[in-house]
Amino acid sequence: MTDNDRCDLSFSLKVDVTQQTLHLLSNGKLVKSWPVSTSKFGLGSEPGSYKTPLGKFRIHGKFGEGAAPWAVFKSRLPTGEIAVPGGEEDGVLTRILWLEGLEEANRNTLERYIYIHGTNQEDQIGRPASHGCIRLRNQDVMELFAVVPEGAEVEIA
Repeated sequence: MTDNDRCDLSFSLKVDVTQQTLHLLSNGKLVKSWPVSTSKFGLGSEPGSYKTPLGKFRIHGKFGEGAAPWAVFKSRLPTGEIAVPGGEEDGVLTRILWLEGLEEANRNTLERYIYIHGTNQEDQIGRPASHGCIRLRNQDVMELFAVVPEGAEVEIA
């Protein structure tokens, strides 16, 4: 990616849950792909299910600009802690892209706090392991965060 690609409003995202990948598209053309981790509990929008929702979304908000890699977030605010790799907790690290569901079936996504975010469990990227969110490696979420604008469309399928 070049600096000319940054903050282009034509960017959109597609998460392929079968392949455990996130694709960055510009005007429908593939720019870059990263491995991800979706929910270990499966797919769905039921409240309290810890499942990854499917369908069409938009990025409701972006949090963490300028935070250190591996910075720990609680309620979308940095705690001042820096995580270490591993552990049982499903940490929200580095950057957050908060998703809002645009379809009746996934309309509760915002209230479920479903994010695209960095993780302390980078060794699990590439297979379902999250508690509903879309996890990326911390360097990858920093790169994505720098490019994709708030309001960008996201499809999870």
